[in-house]
Amino acid sequence: MSTDRAPRAWIRLPSGAALDLINPSPQAWTDEDLAKRLARTFRWGGESTWDWPLSVAQHSLMVLALRRQWADVPLTAGEQLAELLHDAEEGFLGFDCISPLKRVLGQPFSDVANRLMHAVSLRYALPDWTPETHRIHKRADSIAAASEAVHCTGWSREEVRDVLEIEFPVLDVDPLQSIHGGAAWAPWPSDVAAARFLDELDRLTRER
Repeated sequence: MSTDRAPRAWIRLPSGAALDLINPSPQAWTDEDLAKRLARTFRWGGESTWDWPLSVAQHSLMVLALRRQWADVPLTAGEQLAELLHDAEEGFLGFDCISPLKRVLGQPFSDVANRLMHAVSLRYALPDWTPETHRIHKRADSIAAASEAVHCTGWSREEVRDVLEIEFPVLDVDPLQSIHGGAAWAPWPSDVAAARFLDELDRLTRER
């Protein structure tokens, strides 16, 4: 048997389609596939002080909500899509890999994740980050993470700073509660997270 075949890593998607994680095609998935996969991919290793773990879909909507709150002028549809889809590759990988672990896993893991994100960028024509938009995005992403760690996972504020080494403030007000209601900081069931993520994705792609 030949051992010269290019590496492949196929996964089945909710629609029944298949995606090669090693060489991903930008047209291999539906928007519903992405929404469901992100809603079924959990942050913080799946740990939660609530009935449900926090999904990457809900986190992505939180980061988008923060960016909208902070913007002096309304974000373009492309800028909003970049925020909404900033962790899209994690839905296909099936887990949210924290930065310290990424460094241990090394370049092969980064290459796979980057190829997946490149496919997402092509599919949705995402704009490139500028130094300023990336700085603001990372601030929103980090503040969301610090707040999730305390309100959703059970880390103390001191542990967020001293153990997780996140040097950003913890929010008291859940930016998603005023939009969707419910208990502050409560993780949504997967079907709810998928529907809300898909609604936003549909709206932004139509607006474009």
